[in-house]
Amino acid sequence: MNYAYEIRRQAEAAPRAALPAVASALWKAFGEGHLSEADAEALSGLIEARQLTERPADLSQRPTGSPRKAVGSRPRTDASMERRRRWAASGRLPPAIAARFTLAEQAVLAVIAVEVAKRGRCALAIGAVASLAGVSETSVRRALREARTLGLITVDERRLSRFRNDTNLITVVDQAWAAWLRLARRSTGVGGGCQTRQGTNTPVPYPVNSERRNGRKGFRRMEDETNNSGQMSRFAVLPHSRHNCVREVTSI
Repeated sequence: MNYAYEIRRQAEAAPRAALPAVASALWKAFGEGHLSEADAEALSGLIEARQLTERPADLSQRPTGSPRKAVGSRPRTDASMERRRRWAASGRLPPAIAARFTLAEQAVLAVIAVEVAKRGRCALAIGAVASLAGVSETSVRRALREARTLGLITVDERRLSRFRNDTNLITVVDQAWAAWLRLARRSTGVGGGCQTRQGTNTPVPYPVNSERRNGRKGFRRMEDETNNSGQMSRFAVLPHSRHNCVREVTSI
C-alpha cells in the first residue's frame, strides 16, 4: 500500500470538515514509519493549504481589487534549512521524543528547550521561535500542539484584555525531557576534580637563589670581623635571609 499516494488522494478529495481526520492519519502513518519526512511535510502543507483556502462563501468574498493573501508554507532558503538542521541536531531532545516529530518540529522544540533550560520557561513569541528555528509559524503551532497532546509541555495563555494577549508561557513537564535538559546543562558546566593552583607574579625586592651565584648551597658562611673595641666577633650570614641580615652568633 502506497501511503503517500493514498493520503494525498484523500487530502485532495475530502471535504474541509474531514481534513483534520486526514491529518491525524498522516501523522499516524509517519509515526509508524510508513512515510518519509519529506512526504509528511509535503502532505501536511497540502492539508493546511486546503484548510486556509476553503472558507465559507460569505467569508471568502473580497472587495474587487483587494490583494489576495499568499497561501502556503514559507520558501525554503539555504539559511533557514541550515538553521533548522542545526537546531534539530543540537541534542536538546531525547531520542525517544525526537523520533515522534519531523525535522522542523524538532528545531522548534529545541529552541524552546534552550529557553526553558536558561529561564525555566519559554516566553518567546511564535514569530521569534519560527525565525530562530528557520521554520514557518504554522510549523511552530503544529509542534506545540503535538507536544501538548503528548503531555510533554504545558502552555499558559496570558490574556491582557479582551482583544489582546501576551506571549504564552511554555513549560516542559515531561520528566524524561526535563532530566535530559538538566544532564545537558550539567555537562556543559565546569566540572569538579583536582584544582590546579597557579602562581602569582609577586615582585621580589631581593635576588632569589643568590647562593647559587656565590657557588655555595646548603650551609652557612662564617666570617670574622673586628669590632671597634678590638674584640673578635663571629657572625653568621644566612643565605636565605630576606635582607641578607648579619646575625651575631658568638662573641669572643
